[in-house]
Amino acid sequence: MDGTADGRPTDFRRVVSFHPRGGRLNSVQRRAFDTHADRWYTEAATTTPPLDAAALFGRTAPVALEIGSGMGESTPVMAAARPELNVLAVEVYKPGVAQTLHHLSKTSVDNVRVMRGDGVHVLETLIPSGSLAEVWLFFPDPWPKTRHLKRRLVTPAFTDLVADRLRRGGVLRMATDWEPYAEQMLASGTAARKLRNPHPGWAPRPEFRPVTRFERRGLAEGREIFDLEFVRR
Repeated sequence: MDGTADGRPTDFRRVVSFHPRGGRLNSVQRRAFDTHADRWYTEAATTTPPLDAAALFGRTAPVALEIGSGMGESTPVMAAARPELNVLAVEVYKPGVAQTLHHLSKTSVDNVRVMRGDGVHVLETLIPSGSLAEVWLFFPDPWPKTRHLKRRLVTPAFTDLVADRLRRGGVLRMATDWEPYAEQMLASGTAARKLRNPHPGWAPRPEFRPVTRFERRGLAEGREIFDLEFVRR
């Protein structure tokens, strides 16, 4: 892992964990983006580091970073259940960003901001050390084929990076329905010197996390759901 001038880890991952996709918006997404971007949206590429969360959210509150918020169906639900948090939902695909804005527009939730960007890049370049209350990574791409394992996001280097950005007592929460990846997540979190697992192994499901479409699909296919929780020492 390389480092910045202030000693923060940076730029550890050369193989991205997402696959390039088209960015075409459907009519609902285009309308949502055009209508609500000014209120809830920001670009990682145009954000001056370090992130000024109080200015972005218009209030001072602990920040939870959701990496890979996807189409955003669960983001407003989780934010509504955790009103004490400012939730920064980071998603690399513009259709997902726009769909999240659409979901937000159907609620009264206002403690969410949606950022388009690579979650690791955001952690590396925008998030100061010791500043996050929580990091959420729910159902990332498991990359099940052997030739694609190097694309998996969760590695010891990733959990070290997250640990650096969490404040003392902050929490990394993850979930997957792919058992080999769950084992990799558990090993990577356990290997992080600044993290501890408060459970014997798997964590109970967080009450605020709704059942996502990925989870429903996994359950329908007979797979087990694995939740993990690591606390910053």
